[in-house]
Parts: sequence; structure tokens; C-alpha cells
Amino acid sequence: MPENTPHGPRRKPEENKDPEHDDQTEIQAPTRFSPEEEAALLSESNAQKSQANALFGSSQYSEAIGTYDKAIASCPNYLEYELAVLKSNIAACHLKLEDWKAAVDEATKALDALGRLENEGSNNMKAKDQNQPAAATNGKTENQNGEVVVELDEEGDDAEELERLKISDQRREDIQRIKAKALMRRAKARSEQGGWANLQGAEEDYKQLSTMQNLPPQDLKIVRQALASLPLRISAAKEKEMGEMMGKLKELGNGILKPFGLSTDNFKMTKDEQTGGYSMNFQQGT
Repeated sequence: MPENTPHGPRRKPEENKDPEHDDQTEIQAPTRFSPEEEAALLSESNAQKSQANALFGSSQYSEAIGTYDKAIASCPNYLEYELAVLKSNIAACHLKLEDWKAAVDEATKALDALGRLENEGSNNMKAKDQNQPAAATNGKTENQNGEVVVELDEEGDDAEELERLKISDQRREDIQRIKAKALMRRAKARSEQGGWANLQGAEEDYKQLSTMQNLPPQDLKIVRQALASLPLRISAAKEKEMGEMMGKLKELGNGILKPFGLSTDNFKMTKDEQTGGYSMNFQQGT
């Protein structure tokens, strides 16, 4: 079921350009809307998203995709989390329509956005720690297990700091929750799409999911079943595709050798069981 949280992505505020720096090539952070403008755009986006959720609930998946796209167009393009939620919801629609490739593409976009958010959070924490004087602990100590413990300054604003930590923890949980949903959707789409590469990709997604602590029991069961069945499917797909590739190579080789009165049947491939390599022997036709 699609997520019920704000969303956003492609709407851009106007850039402030300096005529003296038209030739600047450095990458700049996207310009942000004012809080009032951002709130208005999010409200518009959320209204579109609510309509899309209702369409999804009534099995109107194509219409839901179009409405989710409108929600994306209404939302600031720097709100990565909101973008990820919308893209993951669109992936869910494509799954229902059995458009496996589109589902993989949208789920991947959602995961990319979440990855950027995780990297941003990690970089911000490193920058904050590096900005602290070497002798200062900034209210942080390590316990005997090496875990960081936040110690609030008695003279500081304890309530404000606790609220900040609470919001930060909630955002991390939200990111992991949407990440799990997007991975489940991409893994299923890859598995249904079939083929050697897609099945390997599905196995990688399911392996990552198996390490996540926030999976509900029904999803964890699906992950374990998939990891048990995929190796045989991957092996069969690999053998099939290798056979098809060899058949095409043989056809190509016969076309090249025909003018010389030869064919690939004149060349025998022998596998070395010790090294796994092959040797080729020429056999003159009778």
C-alpha cells in the first residue's frame, strides 16, 4: 500500500544568477524556497498524493501513477525523502500492472534518493564532530562497549536537545522503513522479470533485506523463501543464456567459415576439468 507521507521532487525555485559568474562550473546546492513557499508546495503535493493513494486503493493503478507524477511536479526538488516515498509508491503501482522494468526503475530512483539522504546525514555528523575543539566532548562520551552516549549539559536547553535527537532518530527510522519497502518492490520486480542478471540483482536485494532489523514477519518470510529458491533459478538462467550465446556464436562462426568450406563442427572444444579452461582442436571433415 502506498505511503501516507508528504512528497516531492521536480519543482525548482528560480536560481539567483550572478551576471559576473555566468561561466561558473562548480556545482552549487539547489536554491531553496522560503518556509512559507515550501509549506504551500508540500500542501499541494500532499493533496495530489492523497488522491493517488485513493486511486491505488480502488485498483486504478495507471491513474494513480499519473497523479503521483503531479505530486512530484508540485514538490521542491531538494526534498529527497518525499521524492523517495513517491517513487516507491509509483513502483508499487507498476508491480500491480506487472510492468516489471518500470517497477525496477522507480524503486531504484527511490533507493538512490534515500542513499543520498543517508550520505548527507553521515557527512553532517562528521562535519559537526570535526568542528568541535579537540578537548571538547560536546556532551558525548563512550561507554565501556564503545557506544556513544549523549550527555546533556545541565545548563543547556535539555528539552530542545532531546527533541532534536528524537526527530533525528525518527527520520532514520522513516528512511529505513521506506528503504525496506523499495527494496522489497525492486526485488520482486527483478525476480518476476527473470533472466540471469535480474535474478542476481533480486538475490542481492533480498540479501540486503535479510540484514535489516525493521522487516515485518511476513516480509521476512518472503525474503527467506526467495533466498532459498533463487540460487537454482539463477543457475538455470545462466545455463540457458550461456547456451543461447554459444548458439549465436556458432551461427556467426559458420557464416564466417562457410566460404572456406569449413564450419564450427570442424573445431572441437575440450574442457580441462582441473583448470576449468577450454582447448580447441581442429578436426578435418571426412
